[in-house]
Amino acid sequence: MNYSLHPSVGVARLGNSDGQFYLAPDKIGGLPFESDEWGNKIDSPVSQFKDAEGRIRRQGQPFKIIDENNNELTLSSDNVKSISWTVHVANKKAAWYEFNELQGNLLYGQDNSYSNRNTPWRNADATDRRSLIIDPGPRTISGANVKAEFDAASAPAGYPVSFPPKPCQGTEIKSLGDILTDNEGRLVVLGGKGNAGGNLPLESYGGADTWHDDIADGTVYCTVTFDDGKTLQLSAWVIVGSPDFAPEIVNISNLSDTMFDVAVREQNLCPELYSNGEYQPSYQANYYQDIEPIIQRISRYQWVSNVQSMSAFVSNIFDFKDNSEDNKANRQAYFKYFRQPVDPATVQQTPPNDQTNQQLFEYGIEGNLPLMPMNSGSNSVSNAEDNIVDKFLTLTQTQYFLLSQWATGNFSSVKPSTPQSAVDEFGVFYADQGSVGNCVGLPMCPGIEVTWSLQNPAVYAAPYIIKDQSMGNGFPSGLDAERDECEGGGCQPGDLTKRMACPWQADFFNCTIQNVNFTEPTVNKVNVGTEDDPQMVPAAPTYYSYWWPPQSPWDVLTNQFDDQSLTHLPAGQQVNYARGINSFVQMVEHWSALGFIRNQNSDEPNFPYFTEIERNHQLFAYKDVPVSDITNNCQDDGTDIPVFYIPDDLKSHLSCGCSKAKAILKGLEEKMAKPITQKRAAKKVPRSGTRTRR
Repeated sequence: MNYSLHPSVGVARLGNSDGQFYLAPDKIGGLPFESDEWGNKIDSPVSQFKDAEGRIRRQGQPFKIIDENNNELTLSSDNVKSISWTVHVANKKAAWYEFNELQGNLLYGQDNSYSNRNTPWRNADATDRRSLIIDPGPRTISGANVKAEFDAASAPAGYPVSFPPKPCQGTEIKSLGDILTDNEGRLVVLGGKGNAGGNLPLESYGGADTWHDDIADGTVYCTVTFDDGKTLQLSAWVIVGSPDFAPEIVNISNLSDTMFDVAVREQNLCPELYSNGEYQPSYQANYYQDIEPIIQRISRYQWVSNVQSMSAFVSNIFDFKDNSEDNKANRQAYFKYFRQPVDPATVQQTPPNDQTNQQLFEYGIEGNLPLMPMNSGSNSVSNAEDNIVDKFLTLTQTQYFLLSQWATGNFSSVKPSTPQSAVDEFGVFYADQGSVGNCVGLPMCPGIEVTWSLQNPAVYAAPYIIKDQSMGNGFPSGLDAERDECEGGGCQPGDLTKRMACPWQADFFNCTIQNVNFTEPTVNKVNVGTEDDPQMVPAAPTYYSYWWPPQSPWDVLTNQFDDQSLTHLPAGQQVNYARGINSFVQMVEHWSALGFIRNQNSDEPNFPYFTEIERNHQLFAYKDVPVSDITNNCQDDGTDIPVFYIPDDLKSHLSCGCSKAKAILKGLEEKMAKPITQKRAAKKVPRSGTRTRR
């Protein structure tokens, strides 16, 4: 039997609960699973994402040794003497370049490299860039019910451990998480606690110099020793991301779609679908596998965003699975509203007006219905003079081709049978798809969990498998701060997440919606200030677009369960998701107060009803502000604006509240975070976004 380690890329998620965690979902759009303290899976989905104190539970990623028929190796298997695990995660954010949208993405050619774009380093004054990496070194555990932490104190002897100094603001990073084994010797990886700290004021969605957070990624090695002395060595990768606040709602293009697209076009995964540099028109798509997921994902965006055109677009206007000639006109009319992806390799040679990813409507600025998907692209922020512009989202190239096959009628409407093995018809493990399929695949500016480096075939050893620079030998001498894995040679721990915002909470606060110019294909911003004091704002006219609402919701429904004396809202009202968190600083300090979005009618899959649950309402104060208070016109006093905010004297506010409020206060006091300051970026306003509340 041919055993391998799965998922090939696992996804753990941060949480600030002291001891409680749950296990990652095993399918796209699935709920996580409950477990005991050692990660033994309890076969029931999570119903509470927070503990009794209102702190978010971490998501642990279990790893299994299985073959293509789902046979598993554990400590109980015949002839297995021992199973040993070595995991090495790191955070390279502070040592990498500043995030500047698509600068550095080599898929657009060498002219777009960091050096040719003169992209500055984060913490450019640092003389020892390696010291900017958070690197606890590898941890090895073996057997059942064993645990180890990624802290400085337990590092291997002789390893060049690196942790940032105690910051002046925020919370010190002392650990990147834990690993443990369950009763059968399976591995569970747990990430950090969502801590972040630095010395300088936060300036933008990208964070600021001197800052660190406890996001991470890295290698997972496994050695199985058999009774006869033979060994089996396997490897995988793990990513530690921020919480998935709407786990049942999937991105239109998720990370599995991105990896599948790379595998099809660059790794010869399916020659019948793509070969000799071209998609094959004879390939038959399957409605249930290739088409219905796109339609359903678009339909579920309405629960985390307010895009009426997308909601109407997925109404049952015709039978989507009917592949008859009589239905062809309907399918083709539907398909024409999807933007055609542009191959990054040809962008520089394609006139901007011919790139449909720069177009809101079908014919430039003329049209009656915005093209799909109605999201921002991977750069609706900066201009073509110093970046690659990508205003509006497209599907992946492979998704788009499969949809085109559906439009012409070259598809099957036969529902595939229930899988009997661990792999699909392409040989990709379902466990691998089910892990990364719950991450953002597009847009990537930078994204949520990872970014556009995962579109580059150079980072893969095989479909869905990250290329390890050490080839399984680890990194005993430490990690490199300045090498670019997209140039080839494989990845090191920390490489997949190093381009993300630092701290992640800054990007999460500011990157939910974007006002995107839709008339100038090379322009996103204009200067309304002076040459000496530029003020860059979105160039009018703009269109109100979303980034990645399944991961960072914007418009959500209040639920029918909460105490309305705390919510100050009726049930069923659409409200701003992050209401009351009004700055980068507050998101860094209070991200765990956010709610989760759950399907309250999950027993009826055709009739979903998603509402917000588990929001820490006790943290926030509320006030109805008459418009007359703003205008000083007494005739405006008939209209109030609801305002949610965090009181200055938070201790007094919480100490006089209910037991949950007192528990929240206790958690804040135990964290002992130092006050954080914020200032507006001096040279530009990086994005429109959550500064504008409704």
